[in-house]
Amino acid sequence: MEFMLYWVSNTIDNSFMKSPELATHIKNHIKVNTHEIEVFFKFLTEVSVSEKSYLITPNTQIRHSFFVIKGCLKSYYTDNKGDKHVLQFAIENWWISDFEAFYQNEPTKLTIEAVEQSSLLAISKENLEALLLEAPIFERYFRILLTNAFIAQRKRVLSSLEKNTKERYLEFCNSYPNIENRVQNYHIANYLGVSAESLSRIRGSLKC
Repeated sequence: MEFMLYWVSNTIDNSFMKSPELATHIKNHIKVNTHEIEVFFKFLTEVSVSEKSYLITPNTQIRHSFFVIKGCLKSYYTDNKGDKHVLQFAIENWWISDFEAFYQNEPTKLTIEAVEQSSLLAISKENLEALLLEAPIFERYFRILLTNAFIAQRKRVLSSLEKNTKERYLEFCNSYPNIENRVQNYHIANYLGVSAESLSRIRGSLKC
């Protein structure tokens, strides 16, 4: 395993125009004013992760949740046999973390690895609690995110039970536009729970 490498800066400048992607993401979910957005941004730090480096490794304490400004990361679980199971990809405008560990203050079970050089914004558990005290409107934002994540996970489980590989791959392309050019074929196959050969045949007859 390569050494985990990530860098966290001081709190970012209060001007959210430095990261309009997150400001837009927030406004797509809740109604907020400029002051509330600025309050949110004062609790964030900037993170840079180099390609193939680890943002999170198992059995550690994770104190941050991350918003992807630029780049691509993958989250996976390693079972007792050493087999890896890809659970999520995170591209621009996605949040990623080991959320169970983050919210429950438990050791991490997942690995998060940068597929590409990635630029992130991070919020710590302590800063999240402080943010919600100062600007309670963001409780709705994070509740919506958690609800959407739960629904997406349920849909994925049902999709694996009800749909064929081609249908699941098309759903994947809809969730992660153009990611087939950024992630290796076998990682996508792992996420879908199919062989790389089967996925290659499907990709040969389709284009996302």
